[in-house]
Amino acid sequence: MPNLGSVLKQEMARIARRELRTHIAAAKKSSAQQKRHVVALKTRVAVLERKLAAIGKLDHPSTAAQPADESPDMRVRFAPKGLRSLRGRLGLSAERFGRLIGVTGQSIYNWEQRVTTPRAQQLQQLAAVRSIGKREALARLEKLDAQNSPAQTSRPASNRRSGKG
Repeated sequence: MPNLGSVLKQEMARIARRELRTHIAAAKKSSAQQKRHVVALKTRVAVLERKLAAIGKLDHPSTAAQPADESPDMRVRFAPKGLRSLRGRLGLSAERFGRLIGVTGQSIYNWEQRVTTPRAQQLQQLAAVRSIGKREALARLEKLDAQNSPAQTSRPASNRRSGKG
Protein backbone atom coordinates (compact mmCIF):
# COMPACT_ATOMS: atom_id res chain seq x y z
CA MET A 1 0.00 0.00 0.00
CA PRO A 2 1.17 3.39 -0.86
CA ASN A 3 1.88 5.85 1.84
CA LEU A 4 -1.03 8.21 2.48
CA GLY A 5 1.31 11.22 2.71
CA SER A 6 2.89 10.60 -0.69
CA VAL A 7 -0.51 10.06 -2.38
CA LEU A 8 -1.78 13.28 -0.86
CA LYS A 9 1.34 15.15 -2.02
CA GLN A 10 0.96 13.86 -5.61
CA GLU A 11 -2.73 14.78 -5.71
CA MET A 12 -1.99 18.30 -4.46
CA ALA A 13 0.73 18.75 -7.09
CA ARG A 14 -1.67 17.55 -9.85
CA ILE A 15 -4.41 19.97 -8.79
CA ALA A 16 -1.90 22.85 -8.49
CA ARG A 17 -0.61 22.16 -12.03
CA ARG A 18 -4.16 22.11 -13.41
CA GLU A 19 -4.99 25.44 -11.72
CA LEU A 20 -1.74 26.98 -12.94
CA ARG A 21 -2.45 25.77 -16.47
CA THR A 22 -5.79 27.61 -16.56
CA HIS A 23 -4.24 30.84 -15.27
CA ILE A 24 -1.23 30.56 -17.59
CA ALA A 25 -3.48 29.88 -20.60
CA ALA A 26 -5.41 33.09 -19.89
CA ALA A 27 -2.15 35.04 -19.50
CA LYS A 28 -0.77 33.57 -22.76
CA LYS A 29 -3.98 34.46 -24.57
CA SER A 30 -3.86 38.03 -23.22
CA SER A 31 -0.15 38.36 -24.09
CA ALA A 32 -0.71 37.18 -27.68
CA GLN A 33 -3.59 39.62 -28.06
CA GLN A 34 -1.43 42.50 -26.76
CA LYS A 35 1.41 41.55 -29.11
CA ARG A 36 -0.99 41.65 -32.09
CA HIS A 37 -2.25 45.01 -30.92
CA VAL A 38 1.31 46.39 -30.65
CA VAL A 39 2.14 45.16 -34.15
CA ALA A 40 -1.01 46.81 -35.52
CA LEU A 41 -0.10 50.08 -33.77
CA LYS A 42 3.45 49.99 -35.13
CA THR A 43 2.12 49.45 -38.63
CA ARG A 44 -0.30 52.34 -38.23
CA VAL A 45 2.46 54.63 -36.95
CA ALA A 46 4.68 53.71 -39.92
CA VAL A 47 1.87 54.53 -42.36
CA LEU A 48 1.18 57.85 -40.65
CA GLU A 49 4.88 58.76 -40.63
CA ARG A 50 5.08 58.10 -44.38
CA LYS A 51 2.03 60.29 -44.94
CA LEU A 52 3.50 63.02 -42.75
CA ALA A 53 6.78 62.88 -44.65
CA ALA A 54 4.91 63.21 -47.94
CA ILE A 55 2.95 66.19 -46.62
CA GLY A 56 6.14 67.73 -45.23
CA LYS A 57 7.79 67.54 -48.64
CA LEU A 58 4.86 69.34 -50.22
CA ASP A 59 4.77 72.13 -47.64
CA HIS A 60 8.52 72.52 -47.09
CA PRO A 61 9.45 76.22 -47.27
CA SER A 62 12.57 75.67 -49.38
CA THR A 63 10.62 73.93 -52.15
CA ALA A 64 7.46 76.02 -52.13
CA ALA A 65 7.41 79.06 -54.38
CA GLN A 66 6.89 82.22 -52.34
CA PRO A 67 6.31 85.73 -53.58
CA ALA A 68 9.12 88.20 -52.92
CA ASP A 69 6.81 90.66 -51.11
CA GLU A 70 5.40 88.14 -48.61
CA SER A 71 7.10 89.25 -45.38
CA PRO A 72 10.47 90.51 -44.16
CA ASP A 73 11.25 87.29 -42.29
CA MET A 74 10.32 84.97 -45.17
CA ARG A 75 12.61 82.21 -46.34
CA VAL A 76 14.22 82.70 -49.74
CA ARG A 77 15.57 79.85 -51.80
CA PHE A 78 19.10 80.15 -53.11
CA ALA A 79 20.49 78.28 -56.08
CA PRO A 80 23.93 79.10 -57.52
CA LYS A 81 22.67 78.29 -61.01
CA GLY A 82 19.83 80.79 -60.54
CA LEU A 83 22.28 83.45 -59.38
CA ARG A 84 24.44 82.84 -62.45
CA SER A 85 21.44 83.13 -64.78
CA LEU A 86 20.19 86.28 -63.01
CA ARG A 87 23.59 87.88 -63.37
CA GLY A 88 23.66 86.88 -67.04
CA ARG A 89 20.15 88.25 -67.58
CA LEU A 90 21.20 91.58 -66.08
CA GLY A 91 24.46 91.55 -68.07
CA LEU A 92 26.62 92.28 -65.03
CA SER A 93 30.04 91.07 -63.98
CA ALA A 94 30.43 89.44 -60.58
CA GLU A 95 32.06 92.65 -59.30
CA ARG A 96 29.23 94.93 -60.49
CA PHE A 97 26.51 92.52 -59.37
CA GLY A 98 28.20 92.34 -55.96
CA ARG A 99 28.17 96.12 -55.73
CA LEU A 100 24.44 96.07 -56.50
CA ILE A 101 23.83 93.56 -53.68
CA GLY A 102 26.27 95.16 -51.26
CA VAL A 103 28.98 92.48 -51.26
CA THR A 104 32.25 91.89 -53.08
CA GLY A 105 32.62 90.28 -56.47
CA GLN A 106 34.53 87.46 -54.80
CA SER A 107 31.50 86.69 -52.65
CA ILE A 108 29.36 86.44 -55.78
CA TYR A 109 31.90 84.13 -57.37
CA ASN A 110 32.05 81.96 -54.22
CA TRP A 111 28.26 81.72 -54.10
CA GLU A 112 28.15 80.65 -57.74
CA GLN A 113 30.86 78.05 -57.16
CA ARG A 114 29.10 76.72 -54.03
CA VAL A 115 32.10 77.57 -51.86
CA THR A 116 29.91 79.65 -49.56
CA THR A 117 26.25 80.59 -49.28
CA PRO A 118 24.73 84.02 -48.71
CA ARG A 119 23.49 85.09 -45.29
CA ALA A 120 19.84 85.89 -44.60
CA GLN A 121 20.21 89.63 -45.21
CA GLN A 122 22.05 88.98 -48.47
CA LEU A 123 19.31 86.55 -49.52
CA GLN A 124 16.79 89.36 -49.03
CA GLN A 125 18.92 91.63 -51.24
CA LEU A 126 19.06 88.89 -53.89
CA ALA A 127 15.30 88.46 -53.74
CA ALA A 128 14.85 92.20 -54.26
CA VAL A 129 17.19 92.22 -57.27
CA ARG A 130 15.37 89.28 -58.89
CA SER A 131 12.40 91.51 -59.68
CA ILE A 132 14.32 94.27 -61.47
CA GLY A 133 15.37 94.48 -65.10
CA LYS A 134 18.61 95.34 -66.82
CA ARG A 135 17.87 99.09 -67.10
CA GLU A 136 16.87 99.32 -63.44
CA ALA A 137 20.04 97.48 -62.37
CA LEU A 138 22.25 99.77 -64.43
CA ALA A 139 20.43 102.84 -63.02
CA ARG A 140 21.00 101.62 -59.47
CA LEU A 141 24.68 100.99 -60.20
CA GLU A 142 25.09 104.49 -61.66
CA LYS A 143 23.44 105.91 -58.56
CA LEU A 144 25.82 103.92 -56.32
CA ASP A 145 28.81 105.05 -58.40
CA ALA A 146 27.65 108.66 -58.14
CA GLN A 147 27.36 108.38 -54.35
CA ASN A 148 30.83 106.82 -54.02
CA SER A 149 32.75 109.04 -56.46
CA PRO A 150 32.40 112.41 -54.56
CA ALA A 151 33.72 110.75 -51.41
CA GLN A 152 36.83 109.57 -53.24
CA THR A 153 37.66 112.93 -54.86
CA SER A 154 37.04 114.99 -51.74
CA ARG A 155 40.17 113.72 -49.98
CA PRO A 156 42.70 116.46 -49.28
CA ALA A 157 45.74 116.49 -51.54
CA SER A 158 48.08 116.12 -48.55
CA ASN A 159 46.67 112.63 -47.85
CA ARG A 160 47.23 111.41 -51.40
CA ARG A 161 50.36 109.45 -52.09
CA SER A 162 52.72 110.96 -54.56
CA GLY A 163 54.55 109.01 -57.20
CA LYS A 164 57.87 109.90 -55.53
CA GLY A 165 59.06 107.76 -52.89
